Amino acid sequence: MKKALILACIALVAVPSASVAKTPNHHSSASRISHGSDYYTNVNGHSVHRPMRSQSQPRGATARCRDGTWSFSENHRGTCSRHGGVASWL
Repeated sequence: MKKALILACIALVAVPSASVAKTPNHHSSASRISHGSDYYTNVNGHSVHRPMRSQSQPRGATARCRDGTWSFSENHRGTCSRHGGVASWL
């Protein structure tokens, strides 16, 4: 009886549960939404405007990049990474 109980426990652990939900991978190409070249999908799954050049601060900008572009990033990590880094947070 003890041996059967141990084997049953091992079988339960070894077989993946059907009730466990998979976390969606936001980085897969299948989950990306097409926004055109001015937008990208961030790690939160939100559509975000790419950094842009403007003489004045555009509405919704969150940072000024060192190359003079304005960023609309929702996360600090990676903001202005291809634009010389962050010059200032807004």
